[in-house]
Amino acid sequence: MLVLITNDDGIGAEGLHALRRALAEVPGVDVRVIAPHVNRSGTARSITTRSPIWVEEVEFEDGTTGFATEGTPVDCVRFADLGLLGERPDLIVSGINHGSNLGDDVTYSGTVAAAFEGIVLGLPALAVSQQSAIRGMGYAGQRFDFTVAARTAREIVARVIETPLPHGTLLNVNCPAGEAGAIEVTRLGKRLYDDELRLVEEGDDGRRRYAIYGFEPSFEDELGTDLAAVARGHVALTPIHFDLTDRSGIERLREWDLEALASSVDLTPTG
Repeated sequence: MLVLITNDDGIGAEGLHALRRALAEVPGVDVRVIAPHVNRSGTARSITTRSPIWVEEVEFEDGTTGFATEGTPVDCVRFADLGLLGERPDLIVSGINHGSNLGDDVTYSGTVAAAFEGIVLGLPALAVSQQSAIRGMGYAGQRFDFTVAARTAREIVARVIETPLPHGTLLNVNCPAGEAGAIEVTRLGKRLYDDELRLVEEGDDGRRRYAIYGFEPSFEDELGTDLAAVARGHVALTPIHFDLTDRSGIERLREWDLEALASSVDLTPTG
């Protein structure tokens, strides 16, 4: 099985290499790496469309190689799908992210976005993230121990080889700081963002610089969610799919008088 590893923290990130070494221990797995050449955290599902993308093959400390690219995490998965590795991967594993990706955060995460791109392309995918050693439920902290997350990813990949994930579903894995007390299957929780508009600098030319992100968020502490599980020191396994359609919303909209709406809009082009 050909497994592509990517991330959004960059090809030199400690978490990526902890994952790479762990997955190399799984029998029958051929591990390859395509990752951004610098940190691309928070890029979500952005792609590079306005210019060609540089790619460089780099050597790791153990003599193996990978590809560093100027592209985004989604670009990295596209590179693999389109033949940069010589053959299409069988599984996408994104991570190990330096910091959790829980609840609403998954919509911003480049780590989760790479896994999303896998299922868009019909490839099974995992996203793996590690809480910082501070063990807060926000983004603070720069100290990480990837031991448990790497082991967890290794065992999940071994199981996915035996029992594939449901088609169109990615598995979002979040590991707590320190020893994990258990592994839970969870749903996405709800973040409570505490962002604010803060003036940082005002220039002589009238321009202003503001900070609006990065302040410590909280969360709704609801049992059964990924946020609650990690807060209690558990590994959270959350299946996610890409279908954003509101099924009940379809039925409500069908109750509208669409003929009257079309008449009021006048659907005839004027050009």
